Amino acid sequence: MEEFIFKPIGYVKTRAETIPRHWSVSDVEGEIIVDSEYKVGLRDIKSGEKIVVIFCFHKSPPFTAEKLIQKPPHLNETRGVFSTCSPHRPNPIGLSILEVIDVVDNIIKVRRIDMYDGTPVLDIKPYVEYTSK
Repeated sequence: MEEFIFKPIGYVKTRAETIPRHWSVSDVEGEIIVDSEYKVGLRDIKSGEKIVVIFCFHKSPPFTAEKLIQKPPHLNETRGVFSTCSPHRPNPIGLSILEVIDVVDNIIKVRRIDMYDGTPVLDIKPYVEYTSK
C-alpha cells in the first residue's frame, strides 16, 4: 500500500484553555497562522466566509485495533471509528468548518475552533454548501 507524507502549511493559535470536542458546538476564536510561503494563496478568503480546515490530531496516541470500536462521550452506545469524529483514528486527520473573522497578511482569524493551540494545519479549502438541483 502506498504511503503519504504531509507537511503542515501552518498551525492553530488560540488562547482558549478549554476546547470543545467539535466545531459545531464551539464559539472559540483563534487564528490559523499560515507559513509565509503560502500567504498569497489566502488572497481570496474573505471575512464572513466559512473554510474547511484539515488538520492533524498531533496529540493522539498511535492507533490500535482496540480503537476500531469506540464509545463517544455524548452517546450511550459504541460506534465504529468511521462513524465518529474521534481523534483516535488510523490516520490522525481532523476536519473542521470555521467562520472567517478576518484575514491579515498570513493570518486567518477564525471562530468555532475545536483544535488545540499548536495543532498542525495540513490544508484549507473553501466551504461549499450542498444544494440540490
